[in-house]
Amino acid sequence: MGNVSITKTRNSSSVTTFILLGFADHPDLQALLFVTFLGIYLVTLAWNLALIFLIRGDTHLHTPMYFFLSNLSFVDICYSSAVAPKMLIDFFRAHKTISFLGCATQFFFFVGLGLTECFLLTAMAYDRYAAISSPLLYTTVMSQGLCARMVGGAYAGGFLSSLIQASSIFRLHFCGPNVINHFFCDLPPILALSCSDTFVSQVVNFLVVVAVGGTSLLTLLVSYGYIASAVLKIHSAEGRWKAFSTCASHLMAVTLLFGTALFMYLRPGTRYSLGRDKTVSVFYSLVVPMLNPLIYSLRNKEMKEALWRVVKRKLFP
Repeated sequence: MGNVSITKTRNSSSVTTFILLGFADHPDLQALLFVTFLGIYLVTLAWNLALIFLIRGDTHLHTPMYFFLSNLSFVDICYSSAVAPKMLIDFFRAHKTISFLGCATQFFFFVGLGLTECFLLTAMAYDRYAAISSPLLYTTVMSQGLCARMVGGAYAGGFLSSLIQASSIFRLHFCGPNVINHFFCDLPPILALSCSDTFVSQVVNFLVVVAVGGTSLLTLLVSYGYIASAVLKIHSAEGRWKAFSTCASHLMAVTLLFGTALFMYLRPGTRYSLGRDKTVSVFYSLVVPMLNPLIYSLRNKEMKEALWRVVKRKLFP
Protein backbone atom coordinates (compact mmCIF):
# COMPACT_ATOMS: atom_id res chain seq x y z
CA MET A 1 0.00 0.00 0.00
CA GLY A 2 2.39 2.60 -1.33
CA ASN A 3 0.47 5.85 -0.88
CA VAL A 4 0.05 5.80 2.89
CA SER A 5 0.68 9.21 4.45
CA ILE A 6 1.64 8.68 8.09
CA THR A 7 3.27 10.89 10.67
CA LYS A 8 5.52 8.96 13.04
CA THR A 9 5.84 9.93 16.67
CA ARG A 10 8.00 8.40 19.39
CA ASN A 11 5.52 5.66 20.30
CA SER A 12 3.06 5.43 17.45
CA SER A 13 2.15 6.44 13.91
CA SER A 14 -0.84 8.57 12.91
CA VAL A 15 -2.59 8.80 9.56
CA THR A 16 -2.62 12.35 8.16
CA THR A 17 -4.19 11.54 4.79
CA PHE A 18 -6.86 9.10 3.68
CA ILE A 19 -7.24 7.53 0.23
CA LEU A 20 -10.79 7.25 -1.11
CA LEU A 21 -11.15 4.23 -3.39
CA GLY A 22 -14.41 5.53 -4.80
CA PHE A 23 -15.51 3.30 -7.66
CA ALA A 24 -12.03 2.14 -8.63
CA ASP A 25 -13.26 -1.47 -8.44
CA HIS A 26 -15.23 -0.75 -11.66
CA PRO A 27 -12.55 0.67 -14.01
CA ASP A 28 -14.56 -0.10 -17.14
CA LEU A 29 -17.51 1.96 -15.85
CA GLN A 30 -15.66 5.13 -14.87
CA ALA A 31 -16.87 7.26 -17.81
CA LEU A 32 -20.47 6.09 -17.45
CA LEU A 33 -20.48 6.62 -13.67
CA PHE A 34 -18.99 10.11 -14.02
CA VAL A 35 -21.59 11.21 -16.58
CA THR A 36 -24.41 9.67 -14.51
CA PHE A 37 -23.35 11.27 -11.23
CA LEU A 38 -22.63 14.63 -12.87
CA GLY A 39 -26.09 14.57 -14.43
CA ILE A 40 -27.72 13.73 -11.10
CA TYR A 41 -25.83 16.51 -9.32
CA LEU A 42 -26.64 19.13 -11.96
CA VAL A 43 -30.31 18.16 -11.93
CA THR A 44 -30.28 18.37 -8.11
CA LEU A 45 -28.86 21.89 -8.24
CA ALA A 46 -31.23 23.00 -11.01
CA TRP A 47 -34.44 21.62 -9.53
CA ASN A 48 -33.79 22.72 -5.96
CA LEU A 49 -32.61 26.20 -6.95
CA ALA A 50 -35.61 26.59 -9.23
CA LEU A 51 -37.90 25.58 -6.37
CA ILE A 52 -36.28 28.10 -4.00
CA PHE A 53 -36.50 30.97 -6.51
CA LEU A 54 -40.08 30.08 -7.41
CA ILE A 55 -41.17 30.08 -3.76
CA ARG A 56 -39.32 33.30 -2.97
CA GLY A 57 -40.57 35.02 -6.10
CA ASP A 58 -44.29 34.21 -5.88
CA THR A 59 -46.27 35.78 -3.03
CA HIS A 60 -48.95 33.08 -3.29
CA LEU A 61 -46.34 30.61 -2.00
CA HIS A 62 -45.35 32.68 1.02
CA THR A 63 -46.95 30.20 3.44
CA PRO A 64 -45.44 28.07 6.22
CA MET A 65 -45.46 24.89 4.09
CA TYR A 66 -43.44 26.48 1.30
CA PHE A 67 -41.14 28.20 3.79
CA PHE A 68 -40.20 24.76 5.09
CA LEU A 69 -39.97 23.39 1.56
CA SER A 70 -37.55 26.13 0.45
CA ASN A 71 -35.35 25.35 3.45
CA LEU A 72 -35.52 21.64 2.60
CA SER A 73 -34.33 22.43 -0.93
CA PHE A 74 -31.46 24.52 0.44
CA VAL A 75 -30.42 21.67 2.76
CA ASP A 76 -30.62 19.19 -0.13
CA ILE A 77 -28.29 21.36 -2.24
CA CYS A 78 -25.73 21.59 0.57
CA TYR A 79 -26.16 17.92 1.52
CA SER A 80 -25.41 16.72 -2.00
CA SER A 81 -22.61 19.29 -2.40
CA ALA A 82 -20.84 17.93 0.67
CA VAL A 83 -20.12 14.76 -1.34
CA ALA A 84 -20.62 15.20 -5.09
CA PRO A 85 -17.93 17.75 -6.14
CA LYS A 86 -15.10 15.84 -4.42
CA MET A 87 -16.38 12.54 -5.82
CA LEU A 88 -16.61 13.92 -9.38
CA ILE A 89 -13.11 15.44 -9.25
CA ASP A 90 -11.68 12.14 -7.99
CA PHE A 91 -12.72 10.42 -11.22
CA PHE A 92 -9.83 12.32 -12.89
CA ARG A 93 -7.25 11.89 -10.14
CA ALA A 94 -4.79 9.04 -9.89
CA HIS A 95 -4.43 9.57 -6.14
CA LYS A 96 -7.85 10.16 -4.59
CA THR A 97 -6.61 11.60 -1.30
CA ILE A 98 -8.30 13.64 1.41
CA SER A 99 -6.62 15.07 4.49
CA PHE A 100 -7.57 13.95 7.98
CA LEU A 101 -9.07 17.38 8.67
CA GLY A 102 -10.81 17.40 5.30
CA CYS A 103 -12.33 13.99 6.04
CA ALA A 104 -13.54 15.15 9.46
CA THR A 105 -15.01 18.33 7.92
CA GLN A 106 -16.80 16.44 5.17
CA PHE A 107 -18.23 13.99 7.70
CA PHE A 108 -19.39 16.82 10.00
CA PHE A 109 -21.24 18.72 7.29
CA PHE A 110 -22.67 15.64 5.56
CA VAL A 111 -24.07 14.17 8.79
CA GLY A 112 -25.14 17.58 10.12
CA LEU A 113 -27.12 18.37 6.98
CA GLY A 114 -28.65 14.88 6.92
CA LEU A 115 -29.83 15.17 10.52
CA THR A 116 -31.08 18.70 9.85
CA GLU A 117 -33.21 17.26 7.06
CA CYS A 118 -34.66 14.72 9.51
CA PHE A 119 -35.67 17.53 11.86
CA LEU A 120 -37.07 19.61 8.99
CA LEU A 121 -39.25 16.72 7.78
CA THR A 122 -40.50 16.34 11.34
CA ALA A 123 -41.38 20.04 11.51
CA MET A 124 -43.17 19.71 8.18
CA ALA A 125 -45.30 16.89 9.62
CA TYR A 126 -46.48 19.20 12.40
CA ASP A 127 -47.15 21.87 9.77
CA ARG A 128 -49.37 19.44 7.85
CA TYR A 129 -51.22 18.55 11.05
CA ALA A 130 -51.86 22.22 11.79
CA ALA A 131 -53.08 22.83 8.22
CA ILE A 132 -55.53 19.91 8.25
CA SER A 133 -56.80 20.04 11.84
CA SER A 134 -57.18 23.84 12.08
CA PRO A 135 -57.36 25.28 8.54
CA LEU A 136 -58.94 28.56 9.67
CA LEU A 137 -56.26 29.13 12.33
CA TYR A 138 -53.39 27.71 10.27
CA THR A 139 -51.50 30.95 9.62
CA THR A 140 -52.05 32.02 13.24
CA VAL A 141 -50.78 28.74 14.70
CA MET A 142 -47.89 28.48 12.25
CA SER A 143 -46.69 32.07 12.65
CA GLN A 144 -43.55 33.37 10.99
CA GLY A 145 -41.78 33.44 14.35
CA LEU A 146 -42.66 29.81 15.14
CA CYS A 147 -41.60 28.65 11.66
CA ALA A 148 -38.27 30.48 11.95
CA ARG A 149 -37.65 28.95 15.39
CA MET A 150 -38.48 25.46 14.12
CA VAL A 151 -36.07 25.82 11.19
CA GLY A 152 -33.37 27.27 13.45
CA GLY A 153 -33.91 24.40 15.88
CA ALA A 154 -33.57 21.91 13.04
CA TYR A 155 -30.17 23.33 12.06
CA ALA A 156 -28.99 23.56 15.67
CA GLY A 157 -30.12 20.01 16.49
CA GLY A 158 -28.63 18.57 13.32
CA PHE A 159 -25.19 20.12 13.63
CA LEU A 160 -24.94 19.62 17.40
CA SER A 161 -25.68 15.91 16.91
CA SER A 162 -23.13 15.79 14.08
CA LEU A 163 -20.51 17.46 16.28
CA ILE A 164 -21.03 14.81 18.95
CA GLN A 165 -20.62 12.02 16.38
CA ALA A 166 -17.59 13.58 14.68
CA SER A 167 -15.87 14.20 18.02
CA SER A 168 -16.36 10.59 19.08
CA ILE A 169 -14.97 9.24 15.79
CA PHE A 170 -12.05 11.51 14.95
CA ARG A 171 -10.57 11.38 18.44
CA LEU A 172 -9.79 7.72 17.68
CA HIS A 173 -6.30 6.63 16.70
CA PHE A 174 -5.69 5.89 13.01
CA CYS A 175 -2.29 4.28 12.42
CA GLY A 176 -2.86 2.68 9.02
CA PRO A 177 -4.04 1.39 6.64
CA ASN A 178 -5.57 4.63 5.38
CA VAL A 179 -7.60 3.39 2.40
CA ILE A 180 -11.33 4.14 2.70
CA ASN A 181 -13.39 1.77 0.55
CA HIS A 182 -15.95 4.46 -0.23
CA PHE A 183 -16.41 7.65 -2.27
CA PHE A 184 -16.67 9.93 0.79
CA CYS A 185 -15.92 9.88 4.52
CA ASP A 186 -18.86 7.93 5.89
CA LEU A 187 -19.16 6.36 9.32
CA PRO A 188 -18.77 2.57 8.72
CA PRO A 189 -15.61 2.67 6.54
CA ILE A 190 -13.93 5.22 8.83
CA LEU A 191 -14.53 3.14 11.94
CA ALA A 192 -13.18 0.10 10.10
CA LEU A 193 -9.77 1.83 9.82
CA SER A 194 -9.36 2.79 13.46
CA CYS A 195 -6.58 1.20 15.50
CA SER A 196 -8.46 2.06 18.71
CA ASP A 197 -11.34 0.30 20.39
CA THR A 198 -14.40 1.70 18.60
CA PHE A 199 -16.98 0.46 21.13
CA VAL A 200 -17.57 3.90 22.69
CA SER A 201 -17.84 5.57 19.28
CA GLN A 202 -20.30 2.94 18.09
CA VAL A 203 -22.40 3.44 21.23
CA VAL A 204 -22.35 7.23 20.80
CA ASN A 205 -23.35 6.88 17.14
CA PHE A 206 -26.14 4.47 18.05
CA LEU A 207 -27.47 6.79 20.75
CA VAL A 208 -27.40 9.83 18.46
CA VAL A 209 -29.18 7.95 15.66
CA VAL A 210 -31.77 6.57 18.09
CA ALA A 211 -32.24 9.97 19.78
CA VAL A 212 -32.62 11.90 16.52
CA GLY A 213 -34.30 9.18 14.49
CA GLY A 214 -36.43 7.92 17.37
CA THR A 215 -37.62 11.39 18.39
CA SER A 216 -38.32 12.31 14.77
CA LEU A 217 -40.17 9.06 14.04
CA LEU A 218 -42.22 9.33 17.23
CA THR A 219 -43.19 12.91 16.38
CA LEU A 220 -44.03 11.86 12.82
CA LEU A 221 -46.20 8.98 14.03
CA VAL A 222 -48.04 11.17 16.54
CA SER A 223 -48.55 13.92 13.95
CA TYR A 224 -49.90 11.49 11.37
CA GLY A 225 -52.07 9.84 13.98
CA TYR A 226 -53.73 13.19 14.63
CA ILE A 227 -53.83 13.88 10.88
CA ALA A 228 -55.61 10.56 10.24
CA SER A 229 -58.11 11.37 12.99
CA ALA A 230 -58.74 14.81 11.51
CA VAL A 231 -59.12 13.43 7.97
CA LEU A 232 -61.67 10.83 9.12
CA LYS A 233 -63.81 13.64 10.54
CA ILE A 234 -64.09 15.25 7.10
CA HIS A 235 -67.50 14.30 5.68
CA SER A 236 -66.90 14.61 1.93
CA ALA A 237 -64.77 12.11 0.04
CA GLU A 238 -63.31 14.96 -2.01
CA GLY A 239 -62.26 16.76 1.16
CA ARG A 240 -60.65 13.64 2.59
CA TRP A 241 -58.76 13.03 -0.65
CA LYS A 242 -57.53 16.63 -0.80
CA ALA A 243 -56.33 16.41 2.81
CA PHE A 244 -54.56 13.12 2.15
CA SER A 245 -52.91 14.38 -1.05
CA THR A 246 -51.28 17.25 0.86
CA CYS A 247 -49.48 14.65 3.01
CA ALA A 248 -48.60 12.09 0.31
CA SER A 249 -45.49 13.92 -0.91
CA HIS A 250 -44.22 14.39 2.62
CA LEU A 251 -44.77 10.72 3.46
CA MET A 252 -42.81 9.66 0.37
CA ALA A 253 -39.88 11.96 1.24
CA VAL A 254 -39.87 10.68 4.84
CA THR A 255 -39.89 7.05 3.68
CA LEU A 256 -36.98 7.58 1.27
CA LEU A 257 -34.74 9.38 3.77
CA PHE A 258 -35.53 7.48 6.96
CA GLY A 259 -35.65 4.08 5.25
CA THR A 260 -32.16 4.33 3.74
CA ALA A 261 -30.65 6.04 6.80
CA LEU A 262 -31.94 3.44 9.24
CA PHE A 263 -30.74 0.66 6.93
CA MET A 264 -27.25 2.15 6.83
CA TYR A 265 -26.66 3.20 10.41
CA LEU A 266 -28.66 0.90 12.68
CA ARG A 267 -27.29 -2.47 11.57
CA PRO A 268 -24.83 -4.57 13.54
CA GLY A 269 -21.24 -3.94 12.43
CA THR A 270 -20.88 -7.54 11.29
CA ARG A 271 -23.52 -6.98 8.63
CA TYR A 272 -21.73 -4.14 6.83
CA SER A 273 -20.72 -4.82 3.25
CA LEU A 274 -18.81 -1.74 2.10
CA GLY A 275 -19.04 -2.59 -1.59
CA ARG A 276 -22.80 -3.06 -1.50
CA ASP A 277 -23.32 -0.07 0.78
CA LYS A 278 -21.82 2.29 -1.81
CA THR A 279 -24.97 1.78 -3.87
CA VAL A 280 -27.18 2.66 -0.91
CA SER A 281 -24.96 5.68 -0.17
CA VAL A 282 -25.35 6.93 -3.74
CA PHE A 283 -29.11 6.71 -3.29
CA TYR A 284 -29.40 8.73 -0.08
CA SER A 285 -26.58 11.20 -0.76
CA LEU A 286 -27.28 11.96 -4.43
CA VAL A 287 -30.59 10.51 -5.64
CA VAL A 288 -32.84 11.53 -2.72
CA PRO A 289 -31.84 15.25 -2.91
CA MET A 290 -32.64 15.10 -6.64
CA LEU A 291 -36.03 13.44 -6.10
CA ASN A 292 -37.32 15.66 -3.27
CA PRO A 293 -38.21 18.73 -5.39
CA LEU A 294 -39.82 16.46 -7.98
CA ILE A 295 -41.87 14.68 -5.30
CA TYR A 296 -43.13 17.97 -3.87
CA SER A 297 -43.88 19.72 -7.15
CA LEU A 298 -45.02 17.04 -9.61
CA ARG A 299 -48.65 16.88 -8.43
CA ASN A 300 -48.74 20.22 -6.63
CA LYS A 301 -51.38 22.47 -8.19
CA GLU A 302 -50.14 25.61 -6.41
CA MET A 303 -46.58 25.06 -7.66
CA LYS A 304 -47.78 24.57 -11.23
CA GLU A 305 -49.89 27.72 -11.06
CA ALA A 306 -46.96 29.68 -9.62
CA LEU A 307 -44.70 28.41 -12.41
CA TRP A 308 -47.27 29.44 -15.01
CA ARG A 309 -47.49 32.93 -13.49
CA VAL A 310 -43.70 33.27 -13.71
CA VAL A 311 -43.72 32.10 -17.35
CA LYS A 312 -46.46 34.59 -18.23
CA ARG A 313 -44.58 37.44 -16.55
CA LYS A 314 -41.44 36.59 -18.53
CA LEU A 315 -43.16 36.07 -21.88
CA PHE A 316 -45.88 38.76 -21.55
CA PRO A 317 -44.46 41.50 -19.31
